[in-house]
Amino acid sequence: MTTPGGAAARADTGAAERRQRDLEAWAGSVPDPELPVITLAELGVLRRVHERSPHGPVEVELTPTYTGCPAVESMATDIERVLREHGVPEVAVRVVLAPPWSTDDISDEGRRKLAAHGIAPPRGGRAVPGAGEAHGPVPLTLAIRCPNCGSTETSLISRFSSTACKALRRCESCREPFDHFKEV
Repeated sequence: MTTPGGAAARADTGAAERRQRDLEAWAGSVPDPELPVITLAELGVLRRVHERSPHGPVEVELTPTYTGCPAVESMATDIERVLREHGVPEVAVRVVLAPPWSTDDISDEGRRKLAAHGIAPPRGGRAVPGAGEAHGPVPLTLAIRCPNCGSTETSLISRFSSTACKALRRCESCREPFDHFKEV
């Protein structure tokens, strides 16, 4: 026998779950300020989105790619703006450093987008679909694949590129320079 209160409680739970998914999707859709081809969710820096009570303050936790990342303030501002655009009146973004962010936190879609935009994704972690790498143990290789032609004949030009988390490399086969998202 179903009680009227049971149906209402299930409806409330369903609404809360939908609200949580919406909040996560909205906050996660914010593009990374330094790599706008990838969202904060795909980059793996968005750790937690939590609303204490229905339509109460929303707390967001971010873990930067490295301590002192100058983009964190911009990320927080963009998350606050997006959530407010969706009717969230109060947003608090906190930076959390534990557990530390790792390049393993980049989603498969994020890795695919990096490669599609000429940035070699970090080695290890998840494989990039269609990039010729299989899921499973990380192969013991130091080769970095060119995102333009796929060659592993690449050389380091500079340990730092447009951001501290990327290195600048050149492909010896197609001679094109490209960014490589460094492993952490």
